[in-house]
Amino acid sequence: AVAHPIQAVCSLDLLPSSHQAFLGKIEQSQIPRTYEEAKSKKEWLDAVRDEKGAMERNHTWDIQELPKGKKAVSSKWVFTIKYKSNGDIERYKARLVARGFTQTYGEDYTDTFAPVAKLHTVRVVLSLATNLTWDLWQMDVKNAFLQGELEEEVYMTPPPGLEDLCKEGQVLRLRKAIYGLKQSPRAWYHKLSSTLTDNGFRKSHSDHTLFTRQNSKGIVGSWFMWMTLSSQEMIRKEFSPQRPS
Repeated sequence: AVAHPIQAVCSLDLLPSSHQAFLGKIEQSQIPRTYEEAKSKKEWLDAVRDEKGAMERNHTWDIQELPKGKKAVSSKWVFTIKYKSNGDIERYKARLVARGFTQTYGEDYTDTFAPVAKLHTVRVVLSLATNLTWDLWQMDVKNAFLQGELEEEVYMTPPPGLEDLCKEGQVLRLRKAIYGLKQSPRAWYHKLSSTLTDNGFRKSHSDHTLFTRQNSKGIVGSWFMWMTLSSQEMIRKEFSPQRPS
C-alpha cells in the first residue's frame, strides 16, 4: 500500500470543468520516447520530415568525412504534442536534439553562458506598458536556436531515421546551433543581440536581455528577451512596447 496516496492531498474537484476536460484530453495521447516507437504512426513521421526540412532549409549542417582526431556527438529525437486551449491537438512536434553531454570542453565547445532576464526587469517593463498605455506584443521564435551560428567545429552523427543522409565514415558538420548543444543558448543570444544592435537598439547595462531604441522624443520602442528553460528547450519571448502615436 502507498503510505501517502496523492488522492489525499490533491484533487481535481476544485478545478473548473473546462480545465478538467483539458487534463482529460491530454492524458489520452501517448507520446513516443524513441524513434522506434514513433515510426509506426504517420503523424510522427510527418513531424520528423518537417523538422528535417526546416534544418535543411536553414543550412544547419554539411555532410563530410569526420576529421582524424575529432569526435562526433550523438543525437536523438524528442517528441511532444502541442495542444490548443480546449485540449484538442494542434500539431505533433519532433525535435532533433544533440546529446550535449557527449561534448568535450575545449574541443567542440568553450563558453556556454547566456544572460537570463532579471525578474525585476520583467516587472518594470510590464508596469511601464500598463501605466503609459503602451501597446504590447509577444512573439515566440520558431526553431530559435537554429538561427545561432556555431564558431566551433562540431560534428554529429545522424539520428535514427536519417542514417541515409551520410555514407559510411561521414557525419554532419553542424553550421547552426541546435537544441542540446552546450553553446546553443549563447549562440542564439549573440545572433539576436547583434541583429537588434545593428538596427539601432541599445543593450541595457543593468540587464543585457533588455534592448531599447530612442529618437529625439524619447523611447520609441524596446525589445525585451525573456528566456525560460524547460526540460528540452530554451524558449525566448520578446516584448516590444511602443508609445501610441
